[in-house]
Amino acid sequence: MELLGVTDLWLFIIAGLILNITPGVDLLYITNRSVVQGRIAGVVAALGIGTGCIVHILAATLGLSVLLVSSSITFTVVRYLGAAYLMYLGITTLLGLKAQECSEVQANTILPLMGIFKQAILINVLNPKVALFFMALLPQFVSSTAPHPALSFLFLGLLFNINGTIVNTLFALLTFFLAKRLRGISFLPRFLKGLVGTLFVAFGIRLALLD
Repeated sequence: MELLGVTDLWLFIIAGLILNITPGVDLLYITNRSVVQGRIAGVVAALGIGTGCIVHILAATLGLSVLLVSSSITFTVVRYLGAAYLMYLGITTLLGLKAQECSEVQANTILPLMGIFKQAILINVLNPKVALFFMALLPQFVSSTAPHPALSFLFLGLLFNINGTIVNTLFALLTFFLAKRLRGISFLPRFLKGLVGTLFVAFGIRLALLD
């Protein structure tokens, strides 16, 4: 990888995979869609997360993430937008439980696949921590003598995203399998959706209070 100015590629891949399996908002949303709507919805959510990640990769490559990190106003705006959106998702999930309790139907919790895809993109794009992650990790694996640093950042970012999308897709399928096996427990679906809704609100509050 000397041509691209990338160093310790194997270490980058390992670090990326560890970060990909760390619980966070992305995996939480994928879990929610897999449990509520099945494996296809979960996979679509994973693809949406990957698409949103491309925005951060391009921003890091073009240097826009530097602006996001260095400008407190920009960072604050993005942070509050992301926090508000996460809390919105959490509250609507909890309200969906209330409606389900009254009507005994789940239609109000079902989203079109394109809607899931768009939601997943927004969740990722509006998370400033993703931009901070790329700014912190990618420079460590680009040589100071790299002939084209922008290409090095782009290569590493896309590699991370490909690996992450594969991990997220497998996670969606695993979540669906486990949910299907445990669906006979009557209270479990409502418990999981209630837990997911509460965690979305908690993540939103935590993001809003981020130092």
